[in-house]
Amino acid sequence: MAPSGTPAVLPYGRQTIEDDDIAAVVEALRADFLTTGPTVEAFEGAFAETVGARHAVACSNGTAALHLAMLALDVQPGEVVIVPSITFLATANCARYVGAEVVFADVDPASGLMTPDTLAEALTRLEGRRLRAVLPVHLRGDVAHLPSLATLAQEAGAVLVEDAPHALGSTMTFGNVAERVGDARHSAMATFSFHPVKTIATGEGGMVTTNDPALAERLRTMRSHGMVRPEGADPWWYEMPEPGFNYRLPDILCALGLSQLAKLPRFAARRRALAKAYETALAPLAPVVRIAVQPQWSDPVLHLMCVLIDFEAAGLTRRQVVDGLREYGIGTQVHYIPVHRQPYYLERYGALHLPGAESWYAHCLSLPLYPGMADEDVGRVVAALGAVLAGKRFKPQTAG
Repeated sequence: MAPSGTPAVLPYGRQTIEDDDIAAVVEALRADFLTTGPTVEAFEGAFAETVGARHAVACSNGTAALHLAMLALDVQPGEVVIVPSITFLATANCARYVGAEVVFADVDPASGLMTPDTLAEALTRLEGRRLRAVLPVHLRGDVAHLPSLATLAQEAGAVLVEDAPHALGSTMTFGNVAERVGDARHSAMATFSFHPVKTIATGEGGMVTTNDPALAERLRTMRSHGMVRPEGADPWWYEMPEPGFNYRLPDILCALGLSQLAKLPRFAARRRALAKAYETALAPLAPVVRIAVQPQWSDPVLHLMCVLIDFEAAGLTRRQVVDGLREYGIGTQVHYIPVHRQPYYLERYGALHLPGAESWYAHCLSLPLYPGMADEDVGRVVAALGAVLAGKRFKPQTAG
């Protein structure tokens, strides 16, 4: 039996599922269509309106969204896709799924974001190959500088595809113009994930937004086996000009997505309030602990509360801090191990010198952040972090 006084665990992220979400799923279960029905289109329409895009195409998960984006662009084997090294595996893997090669861009060590300078450096490593796409990642929910990145990509003959699973609800201002992540003003497409720790949850699920009707149609075709129904054909007739994939998102999960999407303003406000509370509470721990830098153009709905810790100055390893926080009931995570370090990519491309990515990884730690946290939870997390950095172990009370 655990000692009395052992604290309840605060995970780094967690879904918020309420009674009306459950009711929406139950209603979908009782409907005629469990998949490929009207709720899919309803979710897509609501999502497109929310982010300000002309089209939204739902799919089975965020990785499928990235793969579909590569298929929609018809990226070919041997062509190049540039991605930042600080991201989840899927951002790079989607290029390899279609046979393209990956060039890893470095990131700003204070924000973890791809920058115009790091993209420009990556462009010098194309080695004569054709560049098809650049995939900036809106890490944590903060937005990369899309106009500058789009200009560089366009000059190199490529387009942007925004990897935006962290940034639903985030806004930005470029040239006094207010924009929304997902509106695809600067990109060919933007991709999203509805994994449980993301801003809204469908269990698993993804979305691609675009303003290009041809891209939207190709996304829909490739998510459903590559099947098309020629105009005027018999009602049972279908053709497959090329193989696609079964990347459909069922009506059941779209019903949950619709319910969750209606709560986005509340979820966003709560995440922003918690982030502000963290900013105040963490200030006394500076300079050993710093919050990741927010670009001046970005107004994020943070998916992750990433701090940068000077572990050397603290005299502790990251593992010691992680283990110490766990004793206090505080869950953490690391976002991310640089993808260029992964064995597959090391073997394919060799060792790379990306100092910004290495510095980010050496210092980053994600603290709990999700709408279900209570106001006092932020103080609890920061107090525990301060105690661990001061070398104080958690001492549970024992039953008398």
